Amino acid sequence: MRVNRILLSSALVVVALVIQVSVLARLHLPGAVPDLLLLTVLGLALVYGHVGGALVGFGAGLLADLAPPADHAAGRYALVLCVIGYLAGLVKPESGQLKSATGPMVVVVAAAVGSTLLYAGVGALVGDTAARHVGLSGLLFTAALYDLLLAPFVVPGVMALARRAENDPLAESTSAAKATDISSGWLSGGTGLRIGSQRNGLRVKAARARMARAGRIKGVKRL
Repeated sequence: MRVNRILLSSALVVVALVIQVSVLARLHLPGAVPDLLLLTVLGLALVYGHVGGALVGFGAGLLADLAPPADHAAGRYALVLCVIGYLAGLVKPESGQLKSATGPMVVVVAAAVGSTLLYAGVGALVGDTAARHVGLSGLLFTAALYDLLLAPFVVPGVMALARRAENDPLAESTSAAKATDISSGWLSGGTGLRIGSQRNGLRVKAARARMARAGRIKGVKRL
């Protein structure tokens, strides 16, 4: 991943995690907790593609696993977000821009349901049966509802920031200006020679050489 991708992804993931732990988790809403971290991973995956989405998802999930008050095995949520980020990156629009909001909303609902099922499935493998006591159907419904309501305020903004970091017009104009300066300096500066003056000088030297040869030939004939 590029440096600008790493910096932007890290900043967005940290901000999303802090808001989710300090604000959203304290609202005590019925059922699931709005997953701002999942929405951030989805927004970045829709711009970076499946490889970038998987890497961002793994890093975001691992950070969530280690951040307090984590009450599950480390790596569990990292696996979930890695898979979700990879799958979301597969539906990345070719042009980089979304034509309608229907596709992203479907992706959000599918990701909310899929992440909840995958998290519960991995928990069942390691002996965590908390989802059974809470009610899996209620978790699925509330997770999809909360994430769907929160998505219009998160996913478009994350995608816009990611696209802006990918196509920085200031950086492109600066690099183009540097390339122009280097090329012009290479042709007309440094050595102090110019292409036009070099051609004229070669022509003058060739004419002088022809005149000298003609003078020598005439002198030989006179002798």
